[in-house]
Amino acid sequence: MALREEFRKSGEWLFRWRSYLPLLLIALFLLALGSLRHPYGRELPAETWENFCLAVSFLGLGIRFYTGGYVPVGTSGRNTKGQVADVLNTTGTYSLARHPLYLGNFLMWLGIALFWGMWWFTVLIILILWLYYERIMFAEEEFLQEKFGEAFMEWANKTPAFIPKFGNWRKPHLPFSWKTAIRKEYSGFFAMIAVFTVLKITGELCSRGRLGLDARWAIMFGLSLTIYLGVRYLKKRTDWLKVEGR
Repeated sequence: MALREEFRKSGEWLFRWRSYLPLLLIALFLLALGSLRHPYGRELPAETWENFCLAVSFLGLGIRFYTGGYVPVGTSGRNTKGQVADVLNTTGTYSLARHPLYLGNFLMWLGIALFWGMWWFTVLIILILWLYYERIMFAEEEFLQEKFGEAFMEWANKTPAFIPKFGNWRKPHLPFSWKTAIRKEYSGFFAMIAVFTVLKITGELCSRGRLGLDARWAIMFGLSLTIYLGVRYLKKRTDWLKVEGR
């Protein structure tokens, strides 16, 4: 099998399972717990560092939220069966980078990887995500090039794949839809806060030998859970979050 075909085949497989494969990173987090083991493990970073890590992940979520609020139906979805693109997105965040959603994902995971303050662990997560998203982006671009031809090549030649080029900014064709953005990203918001909360609890237990959660984290988790359950109800039981053409 030619290397190009192998890259595309593996990328398509990763694309279909992209919502679940990051869960395999749990094994690495369990490995990292060994460095936190009480009573000889290292101390956890201070609250300032925790806030910084949260800010990095929220930046990633914000990129996803902003992107999702502008895109039309049939693009930038969560489909897992195969590539879908009714139109080629080239405005908004897609004028800055060809894969803004994966940039958002990367920053969300980066904040999580930084949380315990272990440089080797962060570097390992970055390398895994790099290889993981590189294959998926390759497969997606092969599909887009076949479907949109010259239009894709023109956009790709002036738009970076991952690192935004802010001088390329083009205003989105559609107005921003809060309902669409909330519908797309509410589960990711809750999952992110839940992961941080688990890291906080396990970190405290393994490094300091105590099980508990301070008020700040308890409030943050409770608020995210309330938002998740409320939005999920609206999405499943009502039409309030549905927007025509989105």
